[in-house]
Amino acid sequence: MNVSWLISILITFLVIILVLYLVNMLPIDRRAKQIVRIIVIIIGLLSLLKYLAIF
Repeated sequence: MNVSWLISILITFLVIILVLYLVNMLPIDRRAKQIVRIIVIIIGLLSLLKYLAIF
């Protein structure tokens, strides 16, 4: 049970990093990138809290 929980958290963290990297590669202005990064981080934190059974 603990190993699958740890793997889920690790995969979520890696997906967040990958999406942030891809957002950084987008040819959009700096302000839009910043907004998208904040949204991705909030969604990522909420999903991590879900795995930690806080949410």
